[in-house]
Amino acid sequence: MDNTQITENLKAHFLRLYQMAICDDDFNALELKMLYTCAEERGISSKNLDEILLHPINIKSFLPQTIEEKVDYLYDLTVMIWADGAVSPNEYAAMEKYVIMFGFLEENAQAIVDYLIEAVQTGKNKNDILSELKN
Repeated sequence: MDNTQITENLKAHFLRLYQMAICDDDFNALELKMLYTCAEERGISSKNLDEILLHPINIKSFLPQTIEEKVDYLYDLTVMIWADGAVSPNEYAAMEKYVIMFGFLEENAQAIVDYLIEAVQTGKNKNDILSELKN
């Protein structure tokens, strides 16, 4: 994929994923693999992901807008924190921060994070979560 085809919003998403991976001071091979797998699933080559990580943009300017995009990105972030089979307090706090940053109410942040972690642990995918939200 040519670098010009990757939206700034998607670049910001991968920078958030990277931040999430390193926020517990234990960036391991499983998290790195998840980052590259997620990029591959979205049609982004390893070379382009490297480029995104080496030349970051201001991610606060690029937030997801639709509920589908918010859930999609939060799901990926949750998969990232669960990649090593544990959620550290720093990872949990970062997830709450992203939930609020993405426009959800602060008083709902903990419940949303808990729901997403449980969903990832039990193998729910993004479509399952979106279906539940619509019902």
